[in-house]
Amino acid sequence: MRILYLLFPLLLLLAHTAAGSALAPSNKKQCKEEKGFCGFLKCPFPYVIVGKCSTFHFCCKKIWG
Repeated sequence: MRILYLLFPLLLLLAHTAAGSALAPSNKKQCKEEKGFCGFLKCPFPYVIVGKCSTFHFCCKKIWG
């Protein structure tokens, strides 16, 4: 019974991580729908990584808007 209080936060953390990963674009089509573009290995300055297009290409989107 003592371990249950440790397992419950771990379960919540895993559920939170799984829910958030479904929101990020996971292919080129979804990236384009999110008004982003696929950049190789990193995104230039005014853009941030919001998902993955493929193994080495990441979905980049502007920080502001």
